[in-house]
Amino acid sequence: MACTTILVGKKASYDGSTMIARNDDSGAGSYTPKKLAVVEPQDQPRHYRSVISHVEIDLPEDPMRYTAVPNALEGEGIWAGAGVNAANVAMTATETIASNERVLGADPLVELRPAKGDEPEQPGGIGEEDYPTIVLPYIRSAREGVLRTGALLEQYGTYEMNGIAFADVDEIWWMETFGGHHWIARRVPDDRYVVMPNQSGIDFFDLDDALGEGKDFLCSADLRDFIGDNHLDLAMDRGGDGEGLRYFNPRDAFGTHDDADHVYNTPRAWFMCRYFNPHSADWDGRGQCDPRTGRPLVSYRPVDDDLPWSMVPERRITVEDVKYILSSHYQGTPYDPYSSVGDASMRGAYRCIGVNRTDFLALLQLRPYVPAQICAVEWLAFGSNVFNAFVPFYTNTDTVPAFLAHTEEEVSTDSFYWTSRMIAALADAGYPTCKIHIERYQAAVFAKAHEILKRTDRLITEENGQETEKRIREANEDLAAMIRRESADVLGKVLYETSNRMRNCYARSDA
Repeated sequence: MACTTILVGKKASYDGSTMIARNDDSGAGSYTPKKLAVVEPQDQPRHYRSVISHVEIDLPEDPMRYTAVPNALEGEGIWAGAGVNAANVAMTATETIASNERVLGADPLVELRPAKGDEPEQPGGIGEEDYPTIVLPYIRSAREGVLRTGALLEQYGTYEMNGIAFADVDEIWWMETFGGHHWIARRVPDDRYVVMPNQSGIDFFDLDDALGEGKDFLCSADLRDFIGDNHLDLAMDRGGDGEGLRYFNPRDAFGTHDDADHVYNTPRAWFMCRYFNPHSADWDGRGQCDPRTGRPLVSYRPVDDDLPWSMVPERRITVEDVKYILSSHYQGTPYDPYSSVGDASMRGAYRCIGVNRTDFLALLQLRPYVPAQICAVEWLAFGSNVFNAFVPFYTNTDTVPAFLAHTEEEVSTDSFYWTSRMIAALADAGYPTCKIHIERYQAAVFAKAHEILKRTDRLITEENGQETEKRIREANEDLAAMIRRESADVLGKVLYETSNRMRNCYARSDA
């Protein structure tokens, strides 16, 4: 799927929490209804069968409870998307990425082969449909998430390439798969953020650490030989045979640098880095210099293949920042499709981060300063991020408010998903007059959400956990009621504004 991910280390975030977030986007011309769910241990399958690839996997007998954002309608599998388990370990899966032809030739994808004549069906590997369901209920740290996923990949293979994020209260790990069975992972430095569009992202790797201590890097056991045997190391100062290889650039070795990347992927990374580090580089080709040293700043363009995978932000990153950047449409640049100024031919030149076909945005926040029972908060939005609002929920619960849990095939304002979709379609059609209502809606929801979280955090802390489950249920219901009221209010406002802009409008009335 076409998605965008951002990861924020604990020393880069505003409150010391780890944060991993991802837009889950449908393919072009499609929209996938989603819902929030809690999966209890008794409801977790012990034998799993993928709908897409038909791969069958026996799962452990001791799953934990976890949250998920699965497909609301049956037919294409679970697609659990993102969640947090009872051990306060978070996972978002997946960011679809790509491998180059040399990698795919050396390690072909494991695809479903239907039965043909006397030949039996050959199941495919695992993929985005499967990952959270077969991994998240069984891991007690972000590192364990990488290792379990890696073992499953090596055993069953995959039919696609993906990026997967794991977080606990101390660490964030980012994992990339390439070819049918190979993978790498890197721990996100605590003082950095990571940006990931739909392409290979990791731009530096230490093989000795990955195959040894595994402090900051992990990988497939045969990776050094795989690189050497297939001449994947492209560094000019080495022979290309992998002999003595330690440091290398996985983006060059495994990734793609297609023309399509420069329209679809690299501009998203450029805008995200430009937002969080406006003064650290020359993002707009103006020949800017560092005011402290007078030296020219490194220049990055939307089409550059060497945009940083991670950077130290110029200020700490908030939940509001994450929502803004994953909703963005190149505001303040010539590429904004909603702009009314500048060169019209450049508007919409690049694929926006906040597109019409976003199914959900989830930010999984693990907070070190509150009791473990309320450490994990899952911020959630449905539909196009340009027009929706972000609301948090405590994950350590066995119930989900109906407004988020019930998404049916029939369009209804009883569903947060469908209400968000309606708001977006109407507000986009009447953007000039609806924009102010959307901005006020988003700000009001954030403020009221923070208020409810703070009040609940304080109550649970003061009560020493005596009524934690009750407080969590009450807070989640309060949050759901709040987002329902605010969404209904803004839906009425954008309906009015867009009705006034209908093509058959006429100024004169009968009175």
